Amino acid sequence: MEKFSCEKHIDHALDMFVAEQKVFPIMDKVEKGKKLSTKCSYCEQPAEYIVSSK
Repeated sequence: MEKFSCEKHIDHALDMFVAEQKVFPIMDKVEKGKKLSTKCSYCEQPAEYIVSSK
């Protein structure tokens, strides 16, 4: 499972991931090449972070 998040929604993304998956996630920065096309899961801003279990 992956969630994409902008700077504003990163706390919410981390909280939701833990609530849904019951494990602490890994937070990585979105690669520069993918940053333009990847949107935040909670708004229309470009994603800055990927929250995942891998």
